[in-house]
Amino acid sequence: MTELALQQYLDFAYIIAVVLFILSLKFLSSPVSARWGVLAGEIGAAMAVAVTLFNPEVEQYKWVLITLIIGAGVGVPLGLVHMTAVPQRTALSHAFGALSAAMIGIAEYYVGTAPTRFEMGEIGLEVIIGSLTFTGSLIAAGKLQEILPQRPIVYRGQNIVSLSVLAGALGLATALVVNPAHSLLFPIMVIVALIFGVMLVTPIGGADMPTVISLLNSYAGVSAALLGFVLNSKVLVVAGALDGSSGFILSVIMCKAMNRSFTNVMFGAFGQVQASVAGAKEERTVRSATPEEAAGILAAADRVVIVPGYGMAVAQAQHKVRELYDVLTKKGVDVSFAIHPVAGRMPGHMNVLLAEADIPYDRLKEMDDINGEFPQTDVALIIGANDVTNPAARTDQSSPIFGMPILDVDKARTVMVIKRSMNPGFAGIDNPLYYMDKTLMLFGDAKSFVNSIVHELSSNAAH
Repeated sequence: MTELALQQYLDFAYIIAVVLFILSLKFLSSPVSARWGVLAGEIGAAMAVAVTLFNPEVEQYKWVLITLIIGAGVGVPLGLVHMTAVPQRTALSHAFGALSAAMIGIAEYYVGTAPTRFEMGEIGLEVIIGSLTFTGSLIAAGKLQEILPQRPIVYRGQNIVSLSVLAGALGLATALVVNPAHSLLFPIMVIVALIFGVMLVTPIGGADMPTVISLLNSYAGVSAALLGFVLNSKVLVVAGALDGSSGFILSVIMCKAMNRSFTNVMFGAFGQVQASVAGAKEERTVRSATPEEAAGILAAADRVVIVPGYGMAVAQAQHKVRELYDVLTKKGVDVSFAIHPVAGRMPGHMNVLLAEADIPYDRLKEMDDINGEFPQTDVALIIGANDVTNPAARTDQSSPIFGMPILDVDKARTVMVIKRSMNPGFAGIDNPLYYMDKTLMLFGDAKSFVNSIVHELSSNAAH
């Protein structure tokens, strides 16, 4: 086979891989077809890698095989983490992808042929974005794993300092474009970009992690696309562009769901505990209930809407929630699940957890679809969701979440909230829903409490 014919076959295979990437994004837009989306993406990625290995420019496979083995050794354990750890695992995936892109860009600068000014510009941007995405993703993973503080860490003039550091990295890249031979500036540029990644994500609170993760995904995609230009790889350009654009679109959707701007998410230090709330909280009382009382109320209901949140994920209560769904359904209760776009710590977090527990897809309803049904709902059972159910978003103009679309659980006839304590959520503010006459607080671990409710309902059914 001639080299020209081989290249034509390779290009055709790359086109198939790109089509599979596009289909993957399409299928992933719905829980029903998400499994097909994952499969299409896996086949497309495997095809792109395999085809690249047949490229005549690949002269030996020793280092390729070594890195594949190392990558598999790291990737397999990461893929086997519990579903509740998917957000931090996703952040680590972004970190590794961005690090890979940055390191290849660094290698191209030092090992490849002397770059032109235009090529230096590509390498500089790619390495900066890859480096800041690497450290930013590590910080995000640390916050999600609770190794690092989940509250924003801020100080006076922080935004000015952070943007000055970014400007410094871009200035060094510009100097290298003017004269690519100034090799001493390159490692300084990399270090400054790494520092900026830390400074970018550290001030962001846990409540904004869904947006941050999708935005970091976008950065990783842009870095990969720029790397494609550096390596003259069309499939990498397209794959990176798809990744970058889809991550950006998802970030826009997340911001819209919170009625906030990118600048507010990235620089607003959202999630600081409001000092004024602590005093006000002590002056009000709440009504609590036991598992037996909660079971009685649920058994008497005709329609129940369950609102899952991060507390359900932390307690790993999704399977017990499935048992609750089953026992209520057998009693003739109409049970639905209300999903807020930013519930949890990554886009689609609640959908993933409930899918793991085999909750029927048609029972999962998005915020816009379910909100009109709350006035006809007998019981809204909130499991670990705080800020996305806070009515202050509609009424309190001084609240940091004012204007954010929320689930209208306060319009249900009875509201029950499973929560460990009265501590504020990730937005750092109190929730007036907890003090309403129609609200019952169910204090305790979500998994244990739901299990107790299920046990009580099952015992009553047996009698």
